Amino acid sequence: MISSNRTAHRPKSLLPAGLAALTALSLLPAVPAAAATSAGETQPRPAAAPSSPRAVTPAERRTSAYLDSLRNRPGQLKSFFKALPKGGDLHNHLSGAARTEFLIKLAGEKGLCIDAKMTAVAPPCGPGKRPAADARTDAAFRQEIIRAWSMQDFPANESGHDHFFDTFDKFGMATWDRGKLLANVANTVAEQNQFYLETLVTPASDSSKALSEKVGYDPDFAAFHRKLMAGGQLDRVVDEAVKEADDADADFRAAAHCDTSRPDPGCRLPVRWISQVSRGSTPARVFTQMAVGMRLAERDPRFVAVNLVQPEDWDSSLENYSLQMRMLKYLRGLYPGAHLTLHAGELAPGLVKPEDLRFHIREAVLVAGAERIGHGVDLVHEDNWQQLARTMARRNIAVEVPFSSNKQILGVSGAEHPFNAYRHYGVPVVLATDDPGVSRIDISHEYQYAAKTYGLRYTELKDLARASLEYAFRDGRSLWVTGSAPSGYRMVAACHADRPGVGQPGTRCARYLADNPKAATEWRQEAAFATFERGHR
Repeated sequence: MISSNRTAHRPKSLLPAGLAALTALSLLPAVPAAAATSAGETQPRPAAAPSSPRAVTPAERRTSAYLDSLRNRPGQLKSFFKALPKGGDLHNHLSGAARTEFLIKLAGEKGLCIDAKMTAVAPPCGPGKRPAADARTDAAFRQEIIRAWSMQDFPANESGHDHFFDTFDKFGMATWDRGKLLANVANTVAEQNQFYLETLVTPASDSSKALSEKVGYDPDFAAFHRKLMAGGQLDRVVDEAVKEADDADADFRAAAHCDTSRPDPGCRLPVRWISQVSRGSTPARVFTQMAVGMRLAERDPRFVAVNLVQPEDWDSSLENYSLQMRMLKYLRGLYPGAHLTLHAGELAPGLVKPEDLRFHIREAVLVAGAERIGHGVDLVHEDNWQQLARTMARRNIAVEVPFSSNKQILGVSGAEHPFNAYRHYGVPVVLATDDPGVSRIDISHEYQYAAKTYGLRYTELKDLARASLEYAFRDGRSLWVTGSAPSGYRMVAACHADRPGVGQPGTRCARYLADNPKAATEWRQEAAFATFERGHR
């Protein structure tokens, strides 16, 4: 996410109609999409009884019983969730994911200064500025920076929304070493027992902006794209983005000691990049960034998708939302190999006008063709939201849920959050962190929050972790047969006779895993689950 410069009020709660619907859904079990309401119903039918969509193994029952026994043992409960295999993080902004203390360290190493507004600025450190390096020895100064650069103890007179987005401008100058940032974030992801990361960056940002300004906006998308391509201009920007990625890879491997005898945990983590598009910018820059990201995804396998960032409630974001969805629709026709995941519905009543809550997720799905949705908090305020949820379920469009940032930015949590609404209609759900450095959380916190708030069983937590790999933009085929969750996560024929965590896969399965990196990552997690469950006999 990128900082906000617009004042907005943190919403107190959802509108009564939406809250009533969500409260009713919070009392219902999740059911497959086939059991959802028929057309025209305004409330979902209760399922006959809570049930798992698949068989539960003895090892899962034992682990579930162990989890139940930890209700009054917070220390052991925290350890359980840290050790729990937790799939991948699919919604992660690199600059906002790094620990704040690490950003302060980078600021000191770069010789940056901290001004009166607690913003990192270039040296020299004149009147009203202090060297960031002072934070190494001045604990009070360090805590003041942490409060300004994260959600820890943020001022009571600020909205969570504004403070959250303002942090990015404050620490921005400390985030230019992409490889070092990735080393910090990848190590955290691996230490949290996750197996894959998709993280967002803005490739060749300055050159993309310069190209958009040079060419100028043309409302005829085909003509605009031809102008960008003319003379190899767009490809030169893509070349720069590839060089950036090469440099970041080299810096990452050095910072994480990957080529030494003692590599950091993050060296084993498969990482893919998602190209950010600054939705609050001019239409010319937005279209150009989209084109750069999509062309990059088709050329460089390290880049897999495009996403829109910056606050969805900015005036410019609201004004141009439908235009941007049409841009994406056009460009996806040119670049079918590029995936698309979109921040959509990161809104709540009181933050925008009611009419702005009615169509954002809908257009992201039906116009732009998003394969995943980030946040999706305003679901029950969308026009005919039940049908929209059924469409998402039918198309296997997953929703990325970062509970902490939804609460901090939008003030939406618990029964007001559409988590159970999505699950009731069979929409795939994956848990994510968003900006864990800013939020001062990790993925274990998000899983523990979900379990406590929504009464999730161990098997439900396990399947959330599985879903985060199943809906990743990882190359290759899945370990699971088509329709993984409804079919009970049955392994493909090549591997169905093998048992992860018990010896090596057979010849046929090993060949399948070698040919399909997605399946190999899912197999690695299944082996970790087997080990995890054996520890709770």
